[in-house]
Amino acid sequence: MAISSAVGMELQDPKMNGALPADALGYRQEREGFLPSHPPAPGRKPIEFMDFEGKTSFGMSVFNLSNAIMGSGILGLAYAMAHTGVLFFLALLLCIAFLSSYSIHLLLTCAGVVGIRAYEQLGQRALGPAGKVVVAAVICLHNVGAMSSYLFIIKSELPLVIGTFLDMDPEGGWFLKGNLLIIIVSVLIILPLALMRHLGYLGYTSGLSLTCMLFFLISVIYKKFQLGCPVGLNETEVESKNPTALPIQGLNRSCEAHMFTVDSQMFYTVPIMAFAFVCHPEVLPIYTELCRPSKHRMQAVANVSIGAMFCMYGLTATFGYLTFYNSVEAEMLHMYSQQDLLILCVRLAVLLAVTLTVPVVLFPIRRALQQLFFPSRDFSWPRHVAIALILLVLVNVLVICVPTIRDIFGVIGSTSAPSLIFILPSIFYLRIVPTEVEPLYSWPKIQALCFGLLGVLFMAISLGFMFANWATGQSPVSGH
Repeated sequence: MAISSAVGMELQDPKMNGALPADALGYRQEREGFLPSHPPAPGRKPIEFMDFEGKTSFGMSVFNLSNAIMGSGILGLAYAMAHTGVLFFLALLLCIAFLSSYSIHLLLTCAGVVGIRAYEQLGQRALGPAGKVVVAAVICLHNVGAMSSYLFIIKSELPLVIGTFLDMDPEGGWFLKGNLLIIIVSVLIILPLALMRHLGYLGYTSGLSLTCMLFFLISVIYKKFQLGCPVGLNETEVESKNPTALPIQGLNRSCEAHMFTVDSQMFYTVPIMAFAFVCHPEVLPIYTELCRPSKHRMQAVANVSIGAMFCMYGLTATFGYLTFYNSVEAEMLHMYSQQDLLILCVRLAVLLAVTLTVPVVLFPIRRALQQLFFPSRDFSWPRHVAIALILLVLVNVLVICVPTIRDIFGVIGSTSAPSLIFILPSIFYLRIVPTEVEPLYSWPKIQALCFGLLGVLFMAISLGFMFANWATGQSPVSGH
């Protein structure tokens, strides 16, 4: 209690002459440009998150944040629906979307109070130097996991696509090796984009990435009506009538959709859903570069992005599930025929989309490392390039060593996602917002406390069921 009061007095504006309503405080801080009111120490650079005026438009900011939200998790949502039911899945997805929006609200409120738009600096202000290290570590863990999952898709899908184009066995030529292809993609495409100085420059590539995933969604919907339901036909009949329609393992055993389903796999699929909505490491960097930045304007960017991705996730999961029902696999693209021309184009679109997402995800890692190790240094191109190179080498090594994408989804979604969505924003709000503005027992702070406890519970349950599955020798996702 004493620490909270001390923090509150430290952060209180000396001109307040008592407590002001939260809205008035936020308004004044937005007028002051969200910069620290106290001068920097002699010989040190002021603690700012940018050294330029934000010029990224509202639309480009939506593109970048939507691209950060929408990742490879979309490929596993139909599987998640198969283990939760249609209505239960959509209800859970809606709840996670609202919770993600609320957590962004907490982040933006804290940024407005202390005048800092850096996630790591918020951690330092809330918890001291250890908080800065913890936040940087969580961001790096989460985003490295996300980058790994994207590159794993490239590793597994690109050889199949090239082999189909060349009518060759993907295992035949040395140039069709997945490990070699991800290195080539990293050097020729990802690295040049990752060397951009500002995140706003990637708005156009983010728009292209979203267009590719929209094509993926349209194709999933079209395939649902084209394939229908082959119940009543045995596998030989279906294969002879339409050899490119479905692979054998994709045949529906029962074309019955379940509205509500509860099984042991549900507790593994919920982290996949949570992982699909995490964009919090990118929120403050995008906020920094937003034209005419304000809390309400950035919250609008977040709400539009989350709403658009909720629609895309819901439609993709629903039509993917209604195509394969309980036969759907964790990686939905593997359910379709590799010889289908439309699906081949879809694979190319998904590969392009995830490739263009990697540089957006890399930016917060580099910013976290700079805030951690070079907090008062001016921008340096050699350091900027070196960090990008080291990160790409690390992620490429990780992808080559990790056997399945499912482990990435599960472990990262169960640890870093709850921290970024629930735990850290609630801690920041409780520690940073002055008690003169929001008393400790006020309803907003009680909400924030419950929000953080929900994150701890979510992490414990998810990890517990995953470890139980591993201990019993069961596959966390293949149980059907």
